[in-house]
Amino acid sequence: MNDVFASAPHQAVCTRTAARPDASPRRYTLAALRSTIASWREQTHFRWELKRISRDDPHLIDDIGLTRRQVEEEIAKLPFWQR
Repeated sequence: MNDVFASAPHQAVCTRTAARPDASPRRYTLAALRSTIASWREQTHFRWELKRISRDDPHLIDDIGLTRRQVEEEIAKLPFWQR
């Protein structure tokens, strides 16, 4: 219910709890952040290798069990300046 006479801080709390019942900000640990960054780097390295393999030895794509379209989709996930 909207209370016209409520103070601004009270209204902010009400809207925050209505939008998200837990109302506490998410906290990430340093270890979780490091793990996330490490997985991003691993995925990027994998995509660089796929790009290199598809350019230099395209016959190896079949050996690793991927189709040409799957490889192109993974390479497309690289930032535009690295494609």
